[in-house]
Amino acid sequence: MSHPVLRSAHVYPVKSLAGQASDEVAVEPWGLDGDRRWMLIDKASRAITQRQQPFMARISAVLLPGGGIALSAPDRPPLRVEVPAPERLISVELHRDTVTVAEAAPEAHDWFSEALGSETRLVHLDDPARRRHVDPEFARPGDMVSFADGYPLLLTTTPSLDALNALVAAGDRPDEGPLPMDRFRPNVVVDGTEAWAEDGWRRIAIGEVPFSVVKPCGRCVITTTDQRTAERGKEPLATLARHRRVGNQLLFGQNLIPDGPGVIRAGDPVKILD
Repeated sequence: MSHPVLRSAHVYPVKSLAGQASDEVAVEPWGLDGDRRWMLIDKASRAITQRQQPFMARISAVLLPGGGIALSAPDRPPLRVEVPAPERLISVELHRDTVTVAEAAPEAHDWFSEALGSETRLVHLDDPARRRHVDPEFARPGDMVSFADGYPLLLTTTPSLDALNALVAAGDRPDEGPLPMDRFRPNVVVDGTEAWAEDGWRRIAIGEVPFSVVKPCGRCVITTTDQRTAERGKEPLATLARHRRVGNQLLFGQNLIPDGPGVIRAGDPVKILD
């Protein structure tokens, strides 16, 4: 009999930058506390991610008390950025959504523009409780999300990664494996399950915090980006295309919506409620 547990929790303070593991983190209605409250945009006010700028994987943002961030990157001086006052709000595009945000200080724009080699601005989600709704096809009225691609949390499991790595090793590009979990940029990593068991989950509880498991996660080119070097390969998408394709989606992981607030901790039991 399996005994699923929370192996680790991860927060990405700035969308598409390097994340940080947390032994204990609060769960808000829109995701983990501090997760993806910041985002980069281009001169047309569209979101910038590792899809366009793989080097973002090598830029680190660490949360500071009060919600600010400490930035570091190769060949760049460190920079601390405070949460901007929501006085000058602008509209930005994130996938199909238009979101109201606050701009960071000009020195943050300059820092990122030099790091990425193109005009870049840093913005902050000042009010996640009312700025961006989850796709209503998979959510309840009032479900909100931060700057995550579409859902408050992403869950992956170590047995499924092990199974995927076995498929990569038996495939055409074994030299690209084994792949680490950071390729998939999860918020919560669960251990102690059967491989792919999460495909059948509908509701779970991590510790005392309940979640709805609403949709498998279709993967994109970011998963082919080495999160330490920013170099790209073909895996895992090549293997997912052969073994985990449903329609036009290549699936790994599950999207979650919190059913209530609380705190989750590494080592918490994970209960399968449905």
